[in-house]
Amino acid sequence: MSSTVSKFSNRLPPNRAPNALSVRLAGLEKGADYIDLTESNPTRAGFDYPDGLLRDLASPRALTYDPHPFGLIAAREAVAADHQRRGMRVDPGRIVLTASTSEAYSWLFKLLCNPGDHVLVPAPSYPLFEHLTRLDGVDAVPYALDYHTRWEVDILRVRRAMTDRTRAVLAVSPNNPTGSYLKEGELLLLDELCSQRGVALVVDEVFADYGLYVPPDYVTDAALRTRALSFTLGGLSKSVGLPQVKLGWIVVGGEQAERARALAALELIADSYLSVSTPVQVAAPDLLAQGGVIRAGIMLRLRENLRALDACVQQYRSCQLLACEGGWYAVVRVPATRSEEEIVLDLLDRERILVHPGYFFDFPREAYLVVSLLPAPEVFADAAARMLHLTAGSL
Repeated sequence: MSSTVSKFSNRLPPNRAPNALSVRLAGLEKGADYIDLTESNPTRAGFDYPDGLLRDLASPRALTYDPHPFGLIAAREAVAADHQRRGMRVDPGRIVLTASTSEAYSWLFKLLCNPGDHVLVPAPSYPLFEHLTRLDGVDAVPYALDYHTRWEVDILRVRRAMTDRTRAVLAVSPNNPTGSYLKEGELLLLDELCSQRGVALVVDEVFADYGLYVPPDYVTDAALRTRALSFTLGGLSKSVGLPQVKLGWIVVGGEQAERARALAALELIADSYLSVSTPVQVAAPDLLAQGGVIRAGIMLRLRENLRALDACVQQYRSCQLLACEGGWYAVVRVPATRSEEEIVLDLLDRERILVHPGYFFDFPREAYLVVSLLPAPEVFADAAARMLHLTAGSL
């Protein structure tokens, strides 16, 4: 009697074997300490959260289930009010609540794309795009961010990457990991190009509140500024430092007729899932109201660690801290005397320091190290100094 092997969807990656860094990390002796300069979870980074912050998650109001495809109006009004911190007014009727930014992407791919269609994604950028697009049967096509003292969108490459199958251009502002915001001129050109081609623009702004060295021509709230059908993404994970409190949102923009058509279709998609829990929607107004205290603490940490990293890098002529305009990460160019994989494995083996290699984010060449600015300052400064000494100290 022969056994059969179940066949899984080709939306899954064909090779899911762990990479060398994951294997090495798993091979550390149980309980072995290491400094995690890839930390992306603020709840593990030693920040102080206000007492009673999560109290409303247990509110008796959450015992009544009254679903709305776009989310409770009180929660959407709270998101709209929060936008006013940046001087932007948004109609709550243009806001769609989701369980996360990842879910927001999935709903937008369902809205905009047929299987096999293309979306353009920035490179370097967060590798999650590869999985999110593939799981929805969509092809991710990269376009370049070029570095010339600051990161810039290569509009010509965006134009060349477009085909008849292109349905959306994705941007992240500030980008993860480059820390670069969209600039006014870039948004203007992307809007014009998308309008001409009938392509949507999706701008992920989850890190928008964390400006470090913000250029004067940066923009936020892209969906409120475009003629093309556009979508801005946000969420509590970053804006309030609460990744475990699952609430994201989509702001829908563009010309009124097209925007109305998109909202009508999104209503069907959202109503098919109803994934956003009632407790988090009930708690949203208070969570957003208290978010400023949490953001302030994170901002102080980011700035202190970025200054410490810059001071370390200044000691090595062979290294460069790339311009970081915002977000939680920084990129350091180090001598390419070895491959990035060899460098990060050596750092883990010899110094017990974990960093991301640039190739994780599709940097076009070596050698770049990507580090989180979230760890405690005294830990971060020591680890940064040892990281640079090991990678460039003998040069």
